[in-house]
Amino acid sequence: MDAVERGRPGEDALEELRVELGAQAVLTGNDIPLRNRNDWSSKPPAQPLAVLRPSNSEEAARAIATCRAARLPFVPQGGLTGLCGGATPEPGWVAISLERMVGIEEIDPVSATMTVKAGTPLEVVQRAADEAGFLFPLDLGSRGSCAIGGNLSTNAGGNRVIRYGMTRDLVLGLEVVLPDGTVLTNLNKLLKNNAGYDLKHLFIGSEGTLGIITRVVLRLFPKPRSTTAALCALSSYADVAALLAGARSGLGPILSAFEVMWPDYWQVVTERLKVRSPVASGHGFYVLVETHGSDEATDAARFQSWLEEMMESGILADAAVAQSHAQVKDFWAVRDACAEFGTGLGPHISYDIGLQVGRMDSFASRCKTALEAGIPGCESVYYGHIGDGNLHLVAWVAGLPLGEQPKDAMDTIVYGLVREMGGSISAEHGIGTMKKKWLGHARSEAEIALMRVLKGALDPENLLNPGKVISL
Repeated sequence: MDAVERGRPGEDALEELRVELGAQAVLTGNDIPLRNRNDWSSKPPAQPLAVLRPSNSEEAARAIATCRAARLPFVPQGGLTGLCGGATPEPGWVAISLERMVGIEEIDPVSATMTVKAGTPLEVVQRAADEAGFLFPLDLGSRGSCAIGGNLSTNAGGNRVIRYGMTRDLVLGLEVVLPDGTVLTNLNKLLKNNAGYDLKHLFIGSEGTLGIITRVVLRLFPKPRSTTAALCALSSYADVAALLAGARSGLGPILSAFEVMWPDYWQVVTERLKVRSPVASGHGFYVLVETHGSDEATDAARFQSWLEEMMESGILADAAVAQSHAQVKDFWAVRDACAEFGTGLGPHISYDIGLQVGRMDSFASRCKTALEAGIPGCESVYYGHIGDGNLHLVAWVAGLPLGEQPKDAMDTIVYGLVREMGGSISAEHGIGTMKKKWLGHARSEAEIALMRVLKGALDPENLLNPGKVISL
């Protein structure tokens, strides 16, 4: 079903929306920005029939109802930083961008909540919480570009899941426009609310296939009064596992991040990207440990005592402790250097998988060997959050442009091992279209069948982001 087949009804619908919403809300032809043709995935870009830019939920509902009446498929778009093609349109589709639905509506210091419009960038949310004396703990490398609605749509993870949970754990209420144009408003501020089904969880993580999130009530947390961090070097993965267990028991609830870097990642970051590190190269693993606490003197002493205990037990080969907030940021620069892989490595394919912590090093070793043996010239590096079961890897063949990277062969090897080792093909990035064919590696036939039932019930005409995650 493309724009040519629809003919005038699509054009008439867009003209109707121009009259109702204003010319600034309906972009067509050469007025459509290039950014609306794709997200950050390697999926080929596509020109939508139009980009609709509602300014509130009522306008979004009107846009959806009009698209539905004209049988125009439509895809929601936020910051377009997704990596799986979930926000990418197909030719003849309409993109509904939330870029004008931006702003903090309320910060309630008593209930420790923030009500925010879905198009608001994550960094704006973080800054508003900070200025109000709170912390909004969700943190991603794309914080300046990604939109909070998209974070909910993909149930984003990030750096501090081990302490604060996934995005769904940070949401109390939301407003969503259903595929038929109904506005479902439940801006709940209650942590305890068991009055029937908790419908927000239908939409969080559904990647814009069941409804379009327009407003959100977020949980806020006390701003940490102390932050400590150490960059640790270890000899083996057994030591990494022992350090994680020691951190959980010795640091308890103040443990906020546990980031692990394999030596291949370390080599790329320090040698190719020239990122300076406070610990020497040549070790088996590198771990960034961070805490958020409430008493600077007590927490610093506790952290130092814990590190000394780990050193005396032989778990640590070396460690550097941050002496200031600036040094904490410097430590994170080593872990966040993966954002510069496009410069340091050239074209590459990124993977985001979930595994039991005890199986991660075995996976990394087997995967690296399989990629090298199965794909001539294939290199790969491994890193991840680990404490929450999330491993990232990047694979590439040097000298090949992105479109010629052997992604299908890489996918077969990586996801085949994931299935064999009982993991997930997506820990935090979603499915979209890029991972859709592999969904059965992580979900049972019964689970996928139920997903289809939900999609068919809410979107029987299959017009909202059709073909993403599952097919009807």
